[in-house]
Amino acid sequence: MNIGAPELLLILLVVILLFGGTQLPKLARSIGQAQKEFKKGTSGADADDSESPSRRGRDAV
Repeated sequence: MNIGAPELLLILLVVILLFGGTQLPKLARSIGQAQKEFKKGTSGADADDSESPSRRGRDAV
């Protein structure tokens, strides 16, 4: 599935029509914050996976 320039322009036009020009900065800011939190959460999960299984077993008991 390839998305080209015409499709991106159509999506942008729909977003502008739905949210209006004044709401776009707020929307972009909240999307950026959500992406930042998601990355922080997934990097924390990776750190938990790297912990040795024997240590996790002792902590659970």
